[in-house]
Amino acid sequence: MSPANQGAGGEPITAAGIEELKAELAELEGPRRQEMAERIRVARELGDLKENAEYHTAKDDQAMMETRIKRLQERLRNAVVVEASEGGDTFAFGRTAEVHDESKDEVVTWTLVGSTEANLAEGKLSAESPIGQALMDSAVGQTVEVETPRGSKTFKVLKLVA
Repeated sequence: MSPANQGAGGEPITAAGIEELKAELAELEGPRRQEMAERIRVARELGDLKENAEYHTAKDDQAMMETRIKRLQERLRNAVVVEASEGGDTFAFGRTAEVHDESKDEVVTWTLVGSTEANLAEGKLSAESPIGQALMDSAVGQTVEVETPRGSKTFKVLKLVA
């Protein structure tokens, strides 16, 4: 099943992406919660809670952490692991390829991932982005043109890495 066609079936994610979510959630629910409880306990001992900035900051940080935990839990519930197709000669979900960005005349290495995993600084391109959609299932040597907010760009799949 193509990630672009997942629809209401869930959020497509790679196996590595699901493991990263689980690891972050375990860290937040375990050691981080304990650290936060200790931080609040220490701040509470500093005196009057109405004027205790450390206590209020710790409570705000706790609220943000709990919100992050809820979001991670929701993402895990909705995640649908899409396995990278082994073999084949196309740039598919979960696969990594070297791509020539002809507008910048540079070669980039991208892995097509779900939108929640996307991070261009780490070479993770959302399969749902305009560029990801255009490159999805492109064969090695194939050139695609993509309309972006900054104008038309051309990309060529040079080789599959994984």
